[in-house]
Amino acid sequence: MALDKRNTIVALDAAGLRDRLASGAVSALDVTEAYLARIAERDTEIRAFAWHDPDHARAQARALDAQRQRGVAIGPLHGLPVAIKDIIDTAGIPTENGCALDKGRKPLKDAFVTERLRAAGAVIIGKTVTTELAFMDPAETRNPHNPAHTPGGSSAGSAAAVAAAMVPLAIGTQTGGSVIRPASFCGVTGFKPSFGAIPRRGVLAQSPSLDTVGVFARTAADAALVAEVLYGFDATDPATALIPHPRLLETAMQDPPVKPVFAVLQPPGWAQASPEMQAAMGQLTEALGDQAFPLTLPALFDDALPARERIHLAEMARCYYTYARDGGDELGESLRHGINTGNDIRARDYLAALDLPKVLNPALAEVFDRCDAILCPAATGPAPEGLGSTGNPVFNGLWTYLGTPAITLPLLTAENGLPMGVQMIAARGNDARLMRNARWLESWADSA
Repeated sequence: MALDKRNTIVALDAAGLRDRLASGAVSALDVTEAYLARIAERDTEIRAFAWHDPDHARAQARALDAQRQRGVAIGPLHGLPVAIKDIIDTAGIPTENGCALDKGRKPLKDAFVTERLRAAGAVIIGKTVTTELAFMDPAETRNPHNPAHTPGGSSAGSAAAVAAAMVPLAIGTQTGGSVIRPASFCGVTGFKPSFGAIPRRGVLAQSPSLDTVGVFARTAADAALVAEVLYGFDATDPATALIPHPRLLETAMQDPPVKPVFAVLQPPGWAQASPEMQAAMGQLTEALGDQAFPLTLPALFDDALPARERIHLAEMARCYYTYARDGGDELGESLRHGINTGNDIRARDYLAALDLPKVLNPALAEVFDRCDAILCPAATGPAPEGLGSTGNPVFNGLWTYLGTPAITLPLLTAENGLPMGVQMIAARGNDARLMRNARWLESWADSA
């Protein structure tokens, strides 16, 4: 393939690429070859992929091209390469959970998410690196903007793969901040839907009360395109409901009936934000003018982060019991500490933590009566230097705990040139409106 054609393909966003594939302007094999070449160029340095087989990707692309040539209806993701976090099952393809104890594991069945991607016509181009069992011990992935800085965790491989244009779309998960934070550090769009929107069958369970499948893309519209395919009901996942899914992409592409109003929040832990992040959020508020107002949450919300952690660690101790029993000494330090802490959490404290959102979500509903969405930092600042930590998730856990949809947009830049994300939150279940307002903010930022 000519270099110019390859570069043109890789430069397109997923929505534009989808349209060219649908019209026949490019083939699925053309697109796959372009991204395979990009992976060959970049991944030796970035190390975003845990498993990657070019021949398997080509075989999928050829099958999709043959399907189109026969006149068979194509799916909404026809020919688009997608990378999947290595805690999501893929039949016959290694899913090793970033853990030496699962080395060589090949599931017999696809996860719900993988089934949906295949049915929509996506090319599964590879599995992305996760931290060990999707917890806090750093993995090998590097930040594409500066390899001396963390890419975040635990979905860092997915975020870095999109940021380095090695894939247009990727799938991750979030239990604390593992979609929003790496998206912010790597300068891409990360979307965590409402809790229960995407079934988790075939996804490593860490904390069933919190685990949420999310997506990475370049834009809000691209995130809507792939996320909408994944929404649904699965009887094996009690968090899901048999209800119609929202029209994410259709709504995202609409103009809001009136200009949205944003509540700009200094969330719990605000003092941990870097001075330049605090200043950047102040400048954003000022630039939005009468479309923004400052927000302070009641003191009761200060209890949310420790409560979320209690749920997380208690459930992780249960879900990872066999890992700790069979190979505890081989697990990373942070993971061992988290499991041990979870073992010591009392049942009354765990159950009380499960109850708190019943108070906090109604209080949050009163905020959304006054605004279309909440804005706050996606992380405490740009990606920290050094690879010994995945960064601070302090601004993400609240929204995971309350089950609200959240999206981060790469709107800010630090003095050192690294990206900083702005996080937007909507009321639980208002995923489509969140996408519409996110796309509006993208456009506003581009024209500002």
